[in-house]
Formats: sequence, structure tokens, C-alpha cells
Amino acid sequence: MHDEILMIPGEDKIPFSLPMTWIHTLVIGSGAAGLNAAVQLRANGIEDVLIVTEGLQRGTSINTGSDKQTYYKLSVYGDDADSPRTMAETYFAGGSMHGDLALVEASLSARAFMNLVNLGVPFPRDRYGQFVGYKTDHDPRQRATSIGPYTSREMCRALIRQVRRLGIEVREARNAVQLLTVEEGDERRAAGAIIVREDGRLEAYGAENIVFAVGGPGGLYKTSVYPKGHTGAIGLALLAGAKAQGLPESQYGLASTGFRWNVSGTYMQVIPRFISTAAGGGGEKEFLREYFDSAGEMNSLVFLKGYQWPFDSRKAIGGSSLIDILVYVETVLKGRRVFVDFCRNPQGFAFQDLCPEALDYLTRSEALLETPIERLHKMNPGAIDLYREHGIDIARQPLEIAVCAQHNNGGLAGNHWWESINVRHLFPIGEVNGSHGVYRPGGSALNSGQVGGFRAAEFIANRYTGWSVSGKAVKRTATAAAAGLLSWIARCAEAKSSWQAERRAFQERMTRAGAHIRSIQEVEKALLEAWEQYWRLEKAGCAYGRPLELAEALRNRQLCFAHAVYLEAISFALQSRVGSRGSAIVLDRDGAKVHDKLGDEWHIAPENMAFRDKVLETAATAGGMVENKWVDRRPIPEMDAWFETAWARFRKGEIYE
Repeated sequence: MHDEILMIPGEDKIPFSLPMTWIHTLVIGSGAAGLNAAVQLRANGIEDVLIVTEGLQRGTSINTGSDKQTYYKLSVYGDDADSPRTMAETYFAGGSMHGDLALVEASLSARAFMNLVNLGVPFPRDRYGQFVGYKTDHDPRQRATSIGPYTSREMCRALIRQVRRLGIEVREARNAVQLLTVEEGDERRAAGAIIVREDGRLEAYGAENIVFAVGGPGGLYKTSVYPKGHTGAIGLALLAGAKAQGLPESQYGLASTGFRWNVSGTYMQVIPRFISTAAGGGGEKEFLREYFDSAGEMNSLVFLKGYQWPFDSRKAIGGSSLIDILVYVETVLKGRRVFVDFCRNPQGFAFQDLCPEALDYLTRSEALLETPIERLHKMNPGAIDLYREHGIDIARQPLEIAVCAQHNNGGLAGNHWWESINVRHLFPIGEVNGSHGVYRPGGSALNSGQVGGFRAAEFIANRYTGWSVSGKAVKRTATAAAAGLLSWIARCAEAKSSWQAERRAFQERMTRAGAHIRSIQEVEKALLEAWEQYWRLEKAGCAYGRPLELAEALRNRQLCFAHAVYLEAISFALQSRVGSRGSAIVLDRDGAKVHDKLGDEWHIAPENMAFRDKVLETAATAGGMVENKWVDRRPIPEMDAWFETAWARFRKGEIYE
């Protein structure tokens, strides 16, 4: 690592000094995926590694969780005959996932999991050292494990301790605002980044490799369960020309909006009262009841939301995802606020009216108690304490909720070594890597992030150890990029619209048109508005106050671009007649009606199953040109299990070709 100063022509011809750091491998982001990548790079002999991050305590991994946050892994308990191929088939069955990526995530699962165990993450085991598991959603076996609500937080803490033990440098209070790429022949490669510090100063980084671990697109939505400090930065890579895949495939579900947390599991199994009020308060009513013929039917579906937390298009008609739709109607369409009340039972509540599954569960849990909060205290007292720790006493006050964006199955397109398929030396890992398809097992994202760190580090250590990037080309690119950013920042001084107003605009647009309820008409309208906003933002900037807010203004550029590209991908999927699938329904008057007591607009298109064997690729340019195309998904590779030939290929390094 070494530093130098670049002189950039500034406004009024006054030169601007830009500090530039040269680093072999730059890790952008410090969630569980990025931290593990840095650790594995060092383990593979790459000494010149640097992590730049907004803060070790500010990412999604260390600030999120759920009722029982799941880590998905290969089964390593008892006589369960699991294997990488079997696990890969589970991933592949979710649809629209490449088979080689499924096999890699399965093959490295045990290695990644045991690495966390060895770092001190306390995954439960029995007296014989076997790691017990349970069955999660979209899981035919019992591969899931958990350490409680904060599995990913404890993963991060263990990895941070290891980063510090290894002496890997971390630079905090920094936000990436532009990726640097250069041309090499007819190919494009990553070469560094421009960073803004919290004091408003710009820095440049030149790098042989970039591990891009910036998380999911939490900043694109008004209602989001991503931590408030996490917005994501996929737009930086999209602006740099990196291809994406599966962008329309996200996961949504009910979550609290003050303190952002999934209201899954026992929060729903105790059957709280759903109420809504006017936006300014007042006018309280139990809005769910009018849609059901009986209180028992309504309360049974609320109970099932605990098992079936993610919104699922297959459960929209006659299933528990009807609850999410009714919350959307109340919040987005009617402009009201929705709360769950644990202090009182829903109107007409009676245990004997519940479906057998719900009644049996509550009976076995010894939770046939008077109120939801008593039932919750009996089954999961920690769920009450969790909110108290964040200043919310659900034993005394209703909890505000909405249908929130929770995870993007799609993201940037990488090969089976997690390198971008069209920008060499760029390694998107973690949620920003779009390895998953329509459905995925619960907890598989945590496994995928760890696997990505192993893959990127191993490939870099075996193929990209030297310096091949042109220093002169990187300096020219950094100089031009910084000059462009300074010009845009200068325009912000005259901007009439604040960064907060601009962000609200695209977040509300995505929640309205690009989340779990979609229609061709609404998406096309949103798409026109999205590009209009992006080009206005590019031309005029957005106003900000303190230097700390400059990062937010700059962040709007890539977020606004990203939301337009996401809407382009969603529009293409809808125009392709892919139908309702995964965690999104498509409104179509020719389809089946969701519910008799909803309006005629609530008919939905069925899923076109032919697209399960396709993957949607999206490529964008900074000029706003977006190309979408369906490609055939790659099958799960067939294995040559002969040891001697496999060993020879490994010794010769052929596996990295």
C-alpha cells in the first residue's frame, strides 16, 4: 500500500488535491461477506488488503435479525444422507438459478460454516459435537441452524475479531461514490473507487482487485426492513456497466417500521389484533375483519404468517399472504397506518374457532392464555425484550408495521468464482451478488455471503496476485471521475430540491410499483417518472446542508439510477408475461381473483413456469441505455469423481481457468 496526491482542476480553475491510495485488493463493505473475504484473502497469502466502510457497526449483517435468524448449511447431523449435489438440487428447484452457482454454494457450505464455528460463533451442538438442525422454508431436510435473533450479528463480531487479530486495516466513515474502471483491449476491468469521507472530502483508491460487498438495495424502498443506516450501492456497479441478473426477484414481508424488524414467527403465532388509523392518528378500526366470513378464518391466517412470513404469490389466493395484501391496501392505497396490538385479542377471538394446526401448536406450547402478549411471554419472552431494548414496549403500545422489502435474490451477475461476468477484477459478494432465483431456502443468504468470500479470495490468490492494471490509466480515470463529481457537487449549491425530497420520491415509487404488488400500467408510469427524476438529478443536483450530508446527496445518484434499472427489469419481466411468482404478484384482469371482497382490479396473472428455466440478465450504461434478455439457466454440473484426475487438475491450477 502506498499513497500519493493527484491535482484535479476545480471550479474557477483552482486546483483540488485528491489523496490517492494504491492497494492490491480493496474490499468495499464490512458486512459478514466482506469481512470474511478480507480474512480469506489474508489466509490465501494476499497481504495488501484494505477494507473501506461506512462503519463496522453500520451494515445490515450486524444490525439485523429475526425471531430466529437462520443460517442454512449442509446437514452434518446423525444419519441424514446429505451431499453437495443434493443441496444444490434444493437451490436449483427454486427456479431461475444457475446450476453451477447452486453447486458451489452447496459444496462450500460445510467449510464456511465450520470456519464460523472455529471463530467462536456459538451454533448449537449436542454432547457428541453434532450440529443440530431444523427445517426452514423451501427446505426438504433439516439443514437450518440458528443462535437466536442475532445470528448474523454474532458472525460479524467473530469476523471483526479475526480481522483485528490479522492486522487488516479498516478505514471507517467512508462511502463509495464511484467505481473506477479502465479498458484493456476489448474488455473492461475494475481499477479502484472514489470515496467520500464523513467530513465531505474525496479520496481515490487504485486497486488491482475490488471485492464489492455493499449489501442489498435497502435504500430503494419507503417501507424497508433493512437497517436505517443501510442503503446499498449496487447502482455504482450498474453505472460502471456491470451486468446484473434476477433483479425483479426480491423478498417482502411484514415488519415493524420504527425499529426495523421482521414480525415473523411467534409475533404472528400469538395472533395479535391488526388495527389501522388515519395518517395523523384517530379513526382506529380492526380493518381485517371486514374481509373474512368468520373471525376464526382471519385469525388462522394470521397465525400461519408466523410459519409463512415472506409474501408468497402462491399463497395470495386463499392463503396467508392475503394478510400482506390487505396491509398494502390499507397503507399504500388508503394512506392509513397499520399496527399490531398485542394487548387485546382480535374481535370475536376464540381458540376453538382456529384451524387445527394453530390450535394444536398453541396447545402444545401451553399458550392457551388470555391475551396475545401473555401468549408471547409464554412462548418467546425474548421477543418482548428485543423491542424494549429499542425503546418500544409492545406490552403497552401497538407496534406499527408495513409490508417491507427484506432481501434481493437477484443482483450483480458473477461467475462460479464470484467475479463479475463482464467487468474483470470486480468480485460482487454477499447480497449484492444475484446468485439466487425465484425461491431460496431460509438462511441461504448468510451461507452465500460466506461462500462468496472464500471463492473470491481463492481466485484472486491463484490468478490475480500480481499488478497488471495500468497506473497511468487509473490516474486518468480517477482525475476525470473526481472532476465530474466536483462539478456535480457545485451544482448542488443551487439545487431547489433537497436530497431528502429526492430520496422520498424514488422510495415511494418503488414501494408503490416495484415491490410485491405489480402491474404493467403502474410500472410503465413509474418508469417514465424514474428516468425523468434521474436526469433532473444529474443536471441540477440536490441540496444538502452539513458536510456529513454530502454522502447522502451523492448516494442519491446511484440509488436513483439503480431504481430506474430495477424498474426496467421488472417491466421487461412483466411484458414477457412471466406472471406472478416468488414474492410478487402481477395484477391482470384476465387472471384469478384474489378475494371476493376486494375490487375487480385484484385479479392476478398465474406464473408462467417456462421462465423457471431462464435467468433475466440486465445491462445498463451511464447514458441510460438498458438491455434485458432471458438466458437459459446453466444446469448443475455433472461430476467426475475420479480422484487422480481431479487431483491433477487441481495441482495444475486448471480449476481456475
